Amino acid sequence: MKFYHDGEALTEPRGFFCSGVHCDVKGKRDGKLDLGIIYSKKPCSVAGVFTTNDVRAAPVRYCESLMKDQNAAYHAIIANSGNANACTGLQGEIDTKKMATEVARHLKLHSKEVLVCSTGRIGEPLPMSRITAGIFDAADDIKNEYDGAQAFQEAILTSDTCTKSCSAKIEASIGEITVGGVVKGAGMIEPNMATMLAFLTTDISATNSELQSILTDAVNKSFNRITIDGDMSTNDSVLIMANGNSGIELSEESKKFQNDFADAVDAVCAELARKCVSDGEKVTKFVKMRVIGAKTENDAEKVARCIANSLLVKTSWYGSDPNWGRIIDAAGYAKVGMKFDEVDLDYNEVPALQKGEPIVGNKSQWKEIVSDKEFTITLNLNQGKSTGEIWTNDLSEEYVNFNKSE
Repeated sequence: MKFYHDGEALTEPRGFFCSGVHCDVKGKRDGKLDLGIIYSKKPCSVAGVFTTNDVRAAPVRYCESLMKDQNAAYHAIIANSGNANACTGLQGEIDTKKMATEVARHLKLHSKEVLVCSTGRIGEPLPMSRITAGIFDAADDIKNEYDGAQAFQEAILTSDTCTKSCSAKIEASIGEITVGGVVKGAGMIEPNMATMLAFLTTDISATNSELQSILTDAVNKSFNRITIDGDMSTNDSVLIMANGNSGIELSEESKKFQNDFADAVDAVCAELARKCVSDGEKVTKFVKMRVIGAKTENDAEKVARCIANSLLVKTSWYGSDPNWGRIIDAAGYAKVGMKFDEVDLDYNEVPALQKGEPIVGNKSQWKEIVSDKEFTITLNLNQGKSTGEIWTNDLSEEYVNFNKSE
């Protein structure tokens, strides 16, 4: 597998086109791109994973409804930033369908062949006159086959500080296939998705159900392992489109290639998830929180998540204070039957606790490790063989100031 950390990403698989335009969704006249389209002339199989929040935005419910048809094919995704179209009642449903209908009209599609995603502020209606004007411009760029991959990446950003993309290429029996991906997300990031939109494209041919199985597994190993601030959003969506332009049929390839393709999707999702955490709102550190030796995987994940979401733990990391006591406290309120006198704790490879006894002589090394921009903490419960891992970050006063008002 050849892996690329950045690039055009979504248009690297053959037959995909993108656009991104400014239509002033927020009404601030800031000139930022805020609406984009992903398009394939050939019909695409699609799979998706969405937020598990009880409160789901109109675009999420719209996509879920369309994708109940396992035989459906799609040509386009329309996405906007600046307004989530969440908690907007019946008007939100109408506006979502209007976005799909407008894209379909301009690109000569059926509205059911267009998926819709939104991200941004909750509880405000979409400015549809500006949205429809933006769709006209974005569709025109698609029809003229402009190279709009970078513009689309910029159009989906909210509080992100940068675009986030990557791609992977693998060899098949008769050629090469590509998986490209982009993501936006910097706040309200918590396992079981985040305030996050992620889009993947590939030129392989596969059924909706084949894609769904691969994507669900990839999301569970990547986007569902990250947390920035412990908040889950209303609009979280990960979508993958496969247009078959490579002429390579997934089901007809060897088992090894099928595994290689799944690994490529895994790798793209994992890199995008990592980029999300690294670009968290006003964060300074990327932390891998590993729990091993648990009785069950559920126990391991529960402990890791309690630690990763602890405000006391996260602020101590920001202050470059190892403070293992806060970590142990958070692990304890996970209530999985942890026994302190059995646990080991390491900062990177340096022991902090062994069977509950502090290794005080290593204190200067703990301090040095948590002063770095990236480190790993491993908690061994010594109760079993199950493991869990969450990717997280520190929490700064700048985060509080940034989120006092939008």
